[in-house]
Amino acid sequence: MKQVLVIFVIISMLTSCKNDNKFEDDIAKIKIHTNIERFDTLFAAVTSSTLPKLKNDYPFMFSKKYTDSFWLDKVTDTLQVELFKEVAKTFSDFEEIEKDIELLFKHLKYYFPEFKTPRVITVTSDVDYRNRVIVTDTIDLIALDNYLGPDHDFYQSIPVYIREDFRKERMVVDLAGEYAKRYIYPVATKTFLDEMIYYGKLLYFKERMVPFVSEAVRLGYTVDELEWAQVNESEIWRHFVEHEMLYSTDSKLSERFIEAAPFSKFYLEGIDTESPGQLGQYIGLQIVRAYMDNNEVLMKDMLITQTDEIFNKSKFKPRK
Repeated sequence: MKQVLVIFVIISMLTSCKNDNKFEDDIAKIKIHTNIERFDTLFAAVTSSTLPKLKNDYPFMFSKKYTDSFWLDKVTDTLQVELFKEVAKTFSDFEEIEKDIELLFKHLKYYFPEFKTPRVITVTSDVDYRNRVIVTDTIDLIALDNYLGPDHDFYQSIPVYIREDFRKERMVVDLAGEYAKRYIYPVATKTFLDEMIYYGKLLYFKERMVPFVSEAVRLGYTVDELEWAQVNESEIWRHFVEHEMLYSTDSKLSERFIEAAPFSKFYLEGIDTESPGQLGQYIGLQIVRAYMDNNEVLMKDMLITQTDEIFNKSKFKPRK
């Protein structure tokens, strides 16, 4: 009996891999061309004679309340010059990132045929890391000065757990995350389970849109943090259930387990500082995965499905 079960599991895994490969083959055939517009480079080199053309080409980048002298002064500001220099050094070759963004767009087109390829424009934002990526119907803005590497001098005043995401490989993940927010309905109520499922949807969306990025990077974890979450998944879930957190509306649960933080707050000595942050999001992803595995449903339909239906039909069981 055990041998039969092992054989069944192996066949299931091979079938799943074959299906995944077919999806990826179909996606690779989609015709999309992405041209990254390096506005950051153009602006860094602007002069009084070239500014009018740049403003004409990118009117949405220049607020009318500022005069030309303001923009020319900004370009020659000492700190701004240093920022331009560091961005140019880090992103002298954009080819790999451009391929990743193009692949993301192919996945979006595959799952959402109505998707139209936007203009992708790179900028600098004076390290406004809360708005690293902005997505609109026709334009995507990416602030490159937020992806210079977590140990860069520009980021030394920013908490370590936040700047750990300031890596090149996070750029396409952040872009996928902004698209996810455009397809996922916000929850009407705000229980802890609502928030877990909402962020689980976001993470599952990223999983489908950028499968070529490692799971740890998609989650914003190190490899060790991902392993900790996987090894302790059953204990995390037991803690949530035994402390009756799932249907609680206590906003502090979001601070403890959903929001970015150096670690999750179980209030257990020796556990908290070892754990990664955002474990509520991690468990939410596992529930959404279980729902998708155990039900015949399109991803775009799952994104607008209510919390209770996803949870009840997921038959979620944490890994032991």
